[in-house]
Amino acid sequence: MFGICNLAIIPLRSEPNDRSEIVSQILFGEHFEVTEELKQWSKVRMHYDGYEGWIDSKQFQTITESQYIQLSQDKIVLNSDLIEYITAPNNQLIPIPLGAALSFLKNSSINTTKLDFEGTTISEIKPKSNLINTAFMYLNAPYLWGGKTPFGIDCSGFTQMVYKLNGYRLLRDASQQATQGEALSFIEESEPGDLAFFDNEEGNIIHVGIIMENNYIIHASGKVRIDRLDHLGIYNAEVNRHTHKLRVIKKII
Repeated sequence: MFGICNLAIIPLRSEPNDRSEIVSQILFGEHFEVTEELKQWSKVRMHYDGYEGWIDSKQFQTITESQYIQLSQDKIVLNSDLIEYITAPNNQLIPIPLGAALSFLKNSSINTTKLDFEGTTISEIKPKSNLINTAFMYLNAPYLWGGKTPFGIDCSGFTQMVYKLNGYRLLRDASQQATQGEALSFIEESEPGDLAFFDNEEGNIIHVGIIMENNYIIHASGKVRIDRLDHLGIYNAEVNRHTHKLRVIKKII
C-alpha cells in the first residue's frame, strides 16, 4: 500500500501509540510506502529520505503504486511562504506550512477532492548562497523534537528543510546527514551554507547547524538561533560558555 499526506502535518511516531515519541513529521503532500499495518496504525517509509515510523491510519490518503511511482518521478514543488492555504470544495481552507509538497495537485487521479493552491511555489535548484536566506525564515522557531516546520523544528529537521527548499536532498537525522558530503579540515575552509556537526562524550553525532559568514552558525537549540562558532564548537554568549562540541564540518554542495 502507498499513501500521501493530505493534512497540514501528521506526526511520525516511533511506535504505534498516540503516546509514543514523535520522531519526525510528514508535511502536506509528502508521499510514502506503507510497510506494515496494525489495527489503526500504519508503519510507513518516506519516499524523500527513507525515514520510517508509525502514523494514524485515519490521517492519510491511499494512492496506487503507479501514482506513487509517478509522484516520485515528478519535479518537487514546494510551498515557499511561512504559511499558506489550500482551498478545498465549499471554500474550506487547509493551512499548510513552509515546505509542503504540492506536486500532486496537478494529478486529478490523486487530487480527487479538487484541492487548489494559488500561492507561491519553489521547484528549482537555487544557488548555495541562498541557503542562509532560507534559514532566516525559520529564525526563532521553537525547538521541537521531530519537528519540521517554522512552528516547531529540531536541528536536523531545520537543516533538511533549508536544503530541501533550495533543491538539495539531505537525510533526516544529524547522524545520517554527517555521512553526506565532503569533510573539511578547518573552519577557515568552510563557506556559508556548509554544515557543522557536533558530538557528545561518547562520540555520537547529536547536533547540526548551518555555517554563516564571519564564524557564526544558525541552528536549532531551544529555538532557531545564531551563535558564534570556533574550533571548540558553538559558543553561546547568553550563557557565556560553549554548548556544543565540534566534530566535523561537511561541504554538501
